[in-house]
Amino acid sequence: MRIGELSKRTGVSPRSLRYYEAQGLLTSSRSEAGQRHYSDAEVQRVSLIRQLFDAGMSSRVIATVLPCVETPGDAGVVELAFATMTRVRDRIDADIAHLIETRDALDALIRANSQHRAELSTAPEPVARLA
Repeated sequence: MRIGELSKRTGVSPRSLRYYEAQGLLTSSRSEAGQRHYSDAEVQRVSLIRQLFDAGMSSRVIATVLPCVETPGDAGVVELAFATMTRVRDRIDADIAHLIETRDALDALIRANSQHRAELSTAPEPVARLA
């Protein structure tokens, strides 16, 4: 199938598919006219790539994990993929902890601002000065 058909079947833009190919995540053959042609198996591969991106992995990390799918019987490849996924999860956990700290700091500022707003609304109106 051509890139437009793969795009329709996967919901991934042709631009993203070309990016996946440039990163070595996806392969195609070329016609004599230079058009990309993909096998039906690439539909599942694109779905997996999307899942890995959605899981917070970069294209470089995905490139290290994908061989696990291609050669599931290779213990070294499986261990590398496991270590990579664990490292990504640890980074995500650290990002979550940082976001929680940031949200808590913002909540404190919101509480202080709310108090200030309440004080302003109960303060007497200033008297206009006559000139």
